[in-house]
Amino acid sequence: MNLRRTLLKTVAAAATMAAIAPTVWAADNYPSRPIKLIVPFGAGGSTDIVARLLADKMGPILGQAVVIENKGGAGGSIGAAEIAKSAPDGYTIGMATVSTHGSNPAIMSKLPYDARKDFAPITNVMAVPSVFVVHPSVPANTMQEFIALAKKEPGKYSFASPGTGSLGHANIENFMNLAGIELLHVPYKGAGQALNDALGGQVNAMTDNLSSSLTNIKAGKLRPLAVLGLKRAEVLPDVPTYTELGFPEMGDGGWFGLVAPAGTPKPIIDKLNAAAHQVMQDPDFQKKQKEIAGEGMGNSPEEFAKQIDAAIERYTAVAKRANIRID
Repeated sequence: MNLRRTLLKTVAAAATMAAIAPTVWAADNYPSRPIKLIVPFGAGGSTDIVARLLADKMGPILGQAVVIENKGGAGGSIGAAEIAKSAPDGYTIGMATVSTHGSNPAIMSKLPYDARKDFAPITNVMAVPSVFVVHPSVPANTMQEFIALAKKEPGKYSFASPGTGSLGHANIENFMNLAGIELLHVPYKGAGQALNDALGGQVNAMTDNLSSSLTNIKAGKLRPLAVLGLKRAEVLPDVPTYTELGFPEMGDGGWFGLVAPAGTPKPIIDKLNAAAHQVMQDPDFQKKQKEIAGEGMGNSPEEFAKQIDAAIERYTAVAKRANIRID
């Protein structure tokens, strides 16, 4: 009986080791071929910029190229779905943003992925603040003055967004609710068109990534009134954050992180996390991060998962208050 029991334990242990061994071997030999990094937005935007900064430096650390693939459309949901349905082997990873893993799950009823269940968070990487700007023709030099104008004439002043349900739309809806004002929403098909009409004065205001708006702000073509970020932007030291203005519920701005498909082995997630964190310590990366007004956000997979949860909860509340829903 003892011999039989011993044999059974030996067989069970061998089976367990056999199951674990491929994963350990795969992690030890990972990566053995190039890694695809899906960016769920078009080339040239903030998400793409951060992804390329990462990819250029992660490749040499990992010993394999990290190749960018842009898959934009539907507010980032097409590319995010592509990441989610990829093989969980570490050879397809992707960028996650407050749009793909915050506002989209809150607003889109037919989202083709589950932001919590379909991904394995790797690390957050960078926060890039957004900025609320008005056309110079608007008679307000501060956010307090703009709020006073909007309260005096509800619905007179308009704001542009990249589209109904976009992050830019959700953020201003949140602000209107908190400030007790009413602005006219003018949705566009993309941030480029929205910015063009804001510059032309066809709309009075918009919120945009600071990196995209900074040149026009410096040229006096747009006037910044508030920054949505962890702290004041070094490039705009005189512009207060929403928290300073008394609206901490606006959150801490947009972030850009790395995720893999759910089920990706933890040793591979850990190796990618370590490589990304090594990049974030690189002086050249930090210099370029500063140029786009970015702030380092590196953390653990568990901490990043909590940030994703917090973003979904915040924008779910915003969508409910403002009755924003896309079927």
